[in-house]
Amino acid sequence: MVPIRDNNPTEITPYVTFGLIAANVLAFLYEASLPPQALDGFLRLAAVVPKELTLSFAGISVHQPVPEWATLITSQFLHGGLLHLAGNMLFLWIFGNNVEDKLGHFKYLLFYLSCGILASLSQWYFSQNSSIPSLGASGAIAGVMGAYILRFPTAEILGVIPLGFFFPTFRVPAYFFLGFWFIQQAFYGVASLETPTNIGMENGGIAYWAHAGGFLFGAILGPILGLFSDKPRTASRNWG
Repeated sequence: MVPIRDNNPTEITPYVTFGLIAANVLAFLYEASLPPQALDGFLRLAAVVPKELTLSFAGISVHQPVPEWATLITSQFLHGGLLHLAGNMLFLWIFGNNVEDKLGHFKYLLFYLSCGILASLSQWYFSQNSSIPSLGASGAIAGVMGAYILRFPTAEILGVIPLGFFFPTFRVPAYFFLGFWFIQQAFYGVASLETPTNIGMENGGIAYWAHAGGFLFGAILGPILGLFSDKPRTASRNWG
């Protein structure tokens, strides 16, 4: 299921969401400009390498010009391919503007980066000795989704289901779409504990625990930062 838009209007221009999308696109264009060997070196420098992060937490230097703790932030702006980037930015565009509307620009940026850091730490906890770089905005965006489902559970999501040459659309409440997404990530995360060579981060792949962890932390941090503070809403109902 691929979301297209929601029917949840905003009262502000989501400058931070726009800026995050632009930063991710620019970072990907830089990645695409690098030859393969240089790209590999760059990703190992700026992405989270769980084994190196484990060593740094133990006070052992990994002799990297970028401190390992800093990769918890830099990794949020890196992507492994065009589809990876496009999917993440689509979800950020659909769900981020409404969360920014409720939190305000500064608190939303703090919320987004914090969710990304906590999501990466969630994945690190289950793969502390992995040497596979972990990267992507998925964990931070999962946090946005966790906040969204709490604040706008009944907002209607319009999406499409790709079935070969057919693309039937659907409309479901946010609690169903995002709830199903979270259950799926949690299920695969648990499965990765039993089959680390097939699913998850050990041989590369999708960081399911970052998704599940980011979602939960987003649901926790959102209310703390003012997700439920009410403001007058004068905008008419439309698809945005």
